Formats: sequence, structure tokens, C-alpha cells
Amino acid sequence: MKNLRDLYLSEIEEELVNMGEKKYRAKQIFAWLYRGVDSFDEMTDLSKDLIQKLKENYEIKCLEVAKFQKSKDGTIKYLMELKDGNAVESVLMKYKYGNTACLSNQIGCKMGCNFCASAKIGFVRNLTPGEIISQILEIEKHSGEKISNIVFMGIGEPLDNYDNVMKAIRLINDPKGLNIGARHISISTCGLVPNIIRLADENMQCNLCISLHSSKDDVRSSMMPINNRYSIAEVMEACKEYIQKTNRRITFEYALVDGVNDSLADADHLAKLLRGMLCHVNLIPINKIKGGNYEKSSTEKILAFRDYLNDKGIVATVRRELGSDIDAACGQLVRSQK
Repeated sequence: MKNLRDLYLSEIEEELVNMGEKKYRAKQIFAWLYRGVDSFDEMTDLSKDLIQKLKENYEIKCLEVAKFQKSKDGTIKYLMELKDGNAVESVLMKYKYGNTACLSNQIGCKMGCNFCASAKIGFVRNLTPGEIISQILEIEKHSGEKISNIVFMGIGEPLDNYDNVMKAIRLINDPKGLNIGARHISISTCGLVPNIIRLADENMQCNLCISLHSSKDDVRSSMMPINNRYSIAEVMEACKEYIQKTNRRITFEYALVDGVNDSLADADHLAKLLRGMLCHVNLIPINKIKGGNYEKSSTEKILAFRDYLNDKGIVATVRRELGSDIDAACGQLVRSQK
């Protein structure tokens, strides 16, 4: 069965016309989908005959909260169980400016970054647009909180599931959908160069975040196998093209690892690499994962690294750590089971 949350309004219109129904009914159905209804019976302005046709040909519910954990800082991590028996994790993070949902877009991940728990579980499949969007709706329903910001920083590489992620973003952004502004949506990638360039042509106002983690190829390759395919120089060229086409600032994510990439010499090398670019550096104290060998840099080193970059004209901040006590922080999400 097709999941109606996988479809644009225009596609639902086409489905209804093919069923011999009036086109305008699609707007009613579309509105219900983004109010978070779980069944067609809740669509009270539709006829019983149409509801029956929808039940026979389509579905809405594609995942549900199987388990959740709440951090001492208010962060909530959700285990979302999918209809095929697989599961992903999603996170609700609360900030002064609003609530952010961290979404997964794949079951597992192919990229193999050795500081990330998601890489250790293997890749199963891509999530559909409806499965991505439903994470938001389930979080809102469970928490009673309205989501205002989205980050694609959960399980999976968003630019590896390019078409489904782009469709999900357009549906999230649709005024008749979730109506979350594109500038409140961030996409994080390990650096899939062709799709960074492709994204530049999408005419989207989303925020692009690049997981960099080192400005030296040998170090980055040891942390992120994707660097063996797309070198730092190639990633930088793609980023410059993205900035030129979109005039939007890129955020470079840099996880600080004790004794690996956290010296002032590393900071100097990074400052030289990024000089003149429209960018911001988000420093992330590395989070411990099961079986991981990396240790977090000291607070003194992190602050010194930040201050060095700022002194060199590169805007840098340290990411606020949320949910680490429940393994919900950066790099800690896995495809847990109940």
C-alpha cells in the first residue's frame, strides 16, 4: 500500500482523480495528514465511501514510539519502530528559541565514520519521506510540544538518501504541510561532493552542515572513510560552489578528539583552510560510544581552539551538549531494539 505521507498534494490529487473522486478532496486529506491523524476514520469531513476507498488502497501510520528516555537536561530520545520491524532513533531537544527534532533518514549508515555509533550497526535501507516526516508528528504527539526546527543529524547520511530527504523537506516546508521554514531546517553531510553541488541547485534556503573534523587528509581519512573518496580539497571546492550559488553560510562541524585534532597547530591549519569562506565552525566535544577509542578533549583545549579560530577571523562556537546521559548526543544514536 502507498503511504499518503510519501506524496505531495499534487500527487494525492492525481490519486483521487484516478479513483473517480473530486480533486478538492485532496486538500482536506492533506490537511489531516499533517495534523497527525493515525487513521482515515479521524478525517471527519470525508464521506464514509471515500474513507473506505482510502482504507483499501492507502495507509498513514508507518511508525510509532516503542520506547523513550528523558535526559536530566530535558532532551528526549525516542525509539521509533517501523512497520517492517526495523527501528530508528529520533531526539527532541529544547532550546530557548524553540524545540528541535533530530531526525534519522536511514536505517543504519554506509559511511563508516569511526566516532559514530550509527556506523557500527550496518546499513539496512533508506527511510521514505513519510517515515521521515512521521518522526516529527510522533514526537509532537508524545511530548505535547510543537517542533519549530529540524536537523537531519540522526541515523544515516542525508545526501545518500537524497531524493527522499529532499521530498521530506519540501513537505515539511509546505504551508499546507508542517509549515516549518526552510531556514529552520539543517542538513548535515559527511561530504558527498556530487550531492553538495546538486543541493546548491535546489533553490532551498536550508542550512548546510559539513562534518569536517580535520583539515588534514590523513587524519580525516582515519576518522571518516569517505575522505578516501572525496578529499578535503574536493569538499572545499564543492562548498565554495554551494556558497557562490546560494549565498548561504556553511557550518563546518568539528568533533574535538584528545590528541588527534585538537592542538593549536590543528586550529591554525583549519583557519587557513577556511579563510575567506562564508562559514561558521561548530566545535563538538566528541561523545563516547560503545567500542570507541576516542577521548574528549579537555575543556581548556576546546576553549583555546575556539578562541584561536575567532582570533583568526573564523567564527567558532562550542555546541551545547544535550542528552549525552541517555546516549542521545551527537554520534551516539543507534538502531536500538526494545
